[in-house]
Amino acid sequence: MAVLGKRAILEAIEQGAITITPFDPQLVGPASVDLTLAPSFRVFRKVHAVIEVGEDTDYRQLTDKITVPDGGPILIMPGETVLGITRERLRLGPGLCGWLEGRSRFARLGLMVHISAPFMGPGIDSQQVLEMSNFGPAPLAVHPGTAICQFVFQKLEGTESYAGRFAGQTEDSF
Repeated sequence: MAVLGKRAILEAIEQGAITITPFDPQLVGPASVDLTLAPSFRVFRKVHAVIEVGEDTDYRQLTDKITVPDGGPILIMPGETVLGITRERLRLGPGLCGWLEGRSRFARLGLMVHISAPFMGPGIDSQQVLEMSNFGPAPLAVHPGTAICQFVFQKLEGTESYAGRFAGQTEDSF
């Protein structure tokens, strides 16, 4: 399986094998596409009960959805995790999969942008939820619109397609 370089990414977009909405060609790098942060977040409520981890556990029952006003940041305190979502909706056609990764410039501040489950299967058609945690010593002000993460595209051997629990996830359903 090969990672797509900039030219191959742009060709796949032109051919319709990759769709990014909205698309900004300035965000295409040498081997990935940067994705930006939407203004919607899910903030965990303070709970004093044990959260059972299982197939039926729903993060939406444990969080409040907030929208950050234009120009404002969300503040992530040390040790805190919030859920964000990319502004861009990403669709991968057959034969493509990929990896959602953080950016080192933010990791060096202690911000883990996508702490788990980075693999995105073939056929996804959704905005990407980000598990954002502050592992640093100071509060971090994170602004919507920031190129917060990157997507690395990879060729897949086979024609399988993802149809799991979060298929088609958008900012409205997040």
